[in-house]
Amino acid sequence: MLTRADRTVENALDVLDEIAGVGRLAHVGFKDVGIEPARAAQVHRRIKELGATSYLEVVSTSPDAVLRSARLGRELGVDRLLGGSLAQLDDVMAILDGSSTAYLPFPGEPFGHPTQLRGTAEQVARDCRRICERGAAGCDLLAYRAVEADPLELVRAARAALPGGVLLVAGGVASAAHVRALAEAGADAFTVGSAAFDGTFAPAAGSSLRAQLEAVLDACA
Repeated sequence: MLTRADRTVENALDVLDEIAGVGRLAHVGFKDVGIEPARAAQVHRRIKELGATSYLEVVSTSPDAVLRSARLGRELGVDRLLGGSLAQLDDVMAILDGSSTAYLPFPGEPFGHPTQLRGTAEQVARDCRRICERGAAGCDLLAYRAVEADPLELVRAARAALPGGVLLVAGGVASAAHVRALAEAGADAFTVGSAAFDGTFAPAAGSSLRAQLEAVLDACA
């Protein structure tokens, strides 16, 4: 993700130029905070020029802002829209109806910024079943931002409640050990932003963003 501390980085376009040569990088996204619609359009266009699947994650908390971001995601034609409260699931699904944008909302109770997550494994499983019933593509689980439950318990609960759905874990993924644990628990995908920009995902790999992204991709392999 072109993000640090739950905000799109100001130099997102420059970053995209910097990482263009990381050939294995096939998924790139940004957030709805820290970027205006006109620049979001430029960033999204550049992501698609790189041949990557595009993501917009909604971390705004007000109902109006969530719906504005959903409309922006549809207008841009992002491949996957992430986040947003389940209280607005039906409204977001209606906005995306007829588009090619897949939706993965947050299960549980996201709050604050940077976003954290309240909720038990049972609540996450219940929310994931609702997500499936409504026809969303899967969920965007803030497992490592949880304040009331073990992160991997949440992942396992979501996996069991999402047969065939995409289980993406966002926020706080900060090491190869996290990636391995998520894979073992059943996650399909994850996002990483701050740990790559800060050079802390793999400190021994070097501080450059390209080196950190190569380490992330090695962990996936």
